[in-house]
Amino acid sequence: MSLLYKKTRLVKVGGFDNVNQVLIGSDSPVSIQTMWKESIVNIENDDEKFLSTIRQLNELKSLGCDIVRFAVPDVPSAVSLCKIAQKTSMPLVADIHFDYRLALECLKGNVAKIRINPGNIGSREKVSKVVSECKAKGVPIRIGVNTGSLPKDLSSLVECGKMSRAKALAETAAREAQVFEELGFDDVVVSMKASNVKETIEANEAFALQYDLPLHIGVTEAGPLITGIVKSTMAFSHLLDEGIGNTIRVSLSSDPINEVITGREILHECGRRRDGVTLISCPRCGRLGFDVHSFVSRWQNKLLSMDKNITVAIMGCVVNGPGEGKHADIGIAGAGDKVIIFKKGKIIRTIDVKDADNVFEEELNSI
Repeated sequence: MSLLYKKTRLVKVGGFDNVNQVLIGSDSPVSIQTMWKESIVNIENDDEKFLSTIRQLNELKSLGCDIVRFAVPDVPSAVSLCKIAQKTSMPLVADIHFDYRLALECLKGNVAKIRINPGNIGSREKVSKVVSECKAKGVPIRIGVNTGSLPKDLSSLVECGKMSRAKALAETAAREAQVFEELGFDDVVVSMKASNVKETIEANEAFALQYDLPLHIGVTEAGPLITGIVKSTMAFSHLLDEGIGNTIRVSLSSDPINEVITGREILHECGRRRDGVTLISCPRCGRLGFDVHSFVSRWQNKLLSMDKNITVAIMGCVVNGPGEGKHADIGIAGAGDKVIIFKKGKIIRTIDVKDADNVFEEELNSI
């Protein structure tokens, strides 16, 4: 473990009924977060949309998501978030900017955490009101700092080249953390996000050296699917290897499901998450004997939602089938005009393509 590693405080999120509580920090597993990408204003008045939202939250949870954050730009959104929180076991976070009263409105319901940017909330008195209510309800707060919310004095130092943006981010977070400490509030998670990988890493390293507050890590505005995955993977793998980071969010211009799956895979490859199905598949080539892409598309979410600690291989031909996939608990591959099902490298079924899904499911369920 890196010398930068320091065991952080423990923060409890959600679980007002002592069920479905997510622990952040200390020795707890690194949790995965995502953010809802649509308006929820008056969603409780649209039965179809409301039920669809609950179903999507359940799907995100089944894929490994631990916490979902919602933007709350106005009072109707706050009211709707409270309604959603009543119908899901997923801990929900209210993302508040500018108006502290929106946080107070969310705290009337079972919102599990408040995310505020103290730099744009306003006076210390306003922050104090949010802290007081959170303390009374046992709701933690995430201090969210980004390069667009630096204090004027630090921003000026950055602009004239006297301070790096990374150091300014860390200093801003330190100032805000001090306010919460003075207010006697310990249930705090901190995030310092930049759209630049190097700045994100350096800011979190600088803060982690001095404080024991749990860190939520992420590269903000990371970009579209491929760009965002690359940036997030680089930043997360570096920080996690140093023991920095207690909860993550992969920020993508894409579906929340892709954020969750990406976060899950990063944690898996960094040795921070071992449970669940490990899915491997070949990229496909001119030897194509089986439509890997189509099969993966149909099965990915279902496989990743399963409560099985197994490896599944989906291969295009016999070259990448039982050979390269021999370590898999179960696999499927093309073989001429047929499809083979194999377990631990041993072929157990040879079937027609049209029967692939049904037979694969039958053998999968037998494990």
